[in-house]
Amino acid sequence: MATEEQGAATNNETPLQTGDKPRSLAISERGIRTGADFANVMSALMGDLIAGRVTPQVGNATCNVGGKLLKIVEMQHRYGTTGDGPTAKTLLLADVPVT
Repeated sequence: MATEEQGAATNNETPLQTGDKPRSLAISERGIRTGADFANVMSALMGDLIAGRVTPQVGNATCNVGGKLLKIVEMQHRYGTTGDGPTAKTLLLADVPVT
């Protein structure tokens, strides 16, 4: 287990109080639009967790949301209908009539 001297957050100190801004935050603020963006955020998140720049709760929540994002992309690919471009698909979640 890391000691306080090694830069890890203690129970009384949040990771952001250590002075290091999480690297995954900067990437995610630009938006996650591609698979490469997603991979970069998750890779940076791994480093942030190990370095103590984010709490385990934030890491867990981010991974849960990432899994749901990937599921939406999978469903859009599988069940989506063709849209504007030759490969663009839109996933219709509810059939609501437009009035």
